[in-house]
Order: sequence, then structure tokens, then C-alpha cells
Amino acid sequence: MTVDLSGATWFKSSRSPSQDTCVEVAHVSEGMVGVRDSTNPTGPALVFAPTAWDAFTAALQSGRFDLP
Repeated sequence: MTVDLSGATWFKSSRSPSQDTCVEVAHVSEGMVGVRDSTNPTGPALVFAPTAWDAFTAALQSGRFDLP
């Protein structure tokens, strides 16, 4: 599936320092979520289905990816 990201409104987390490198996220058509590298906004982006994005953010919130 190809998703047009040309009109996407990208944003960073409110917890992300404005000077640091991080990812940007955009909500796009049909509930899809785009993710890209903030230091390379014209580079490639990943696009996730809503269920995949919800599972990922739930895992983040649960601490699943926290380092020991």
C-alpha cells in the first residue's frame, strides 16, 4: 500500500528536546501513522496500521522497551 505523505503534518513528542535528534510522527489517511527521522525530513518514512501503532505505543507505556 502506498500512502501519500506530502500533506502530512509532522510533530515531535512534547517530551523531546527541540535541539536533539528524534522521530517525528504524522497521522495520515485511514488512521495510518507515519514515522520519520527528524534530521532527515525528506528521507524515507515508515507507515504503520492503526493496530500496529497502538500495540507499539502500549508496549512503550508499559515499559517493555526500558533498559535494565
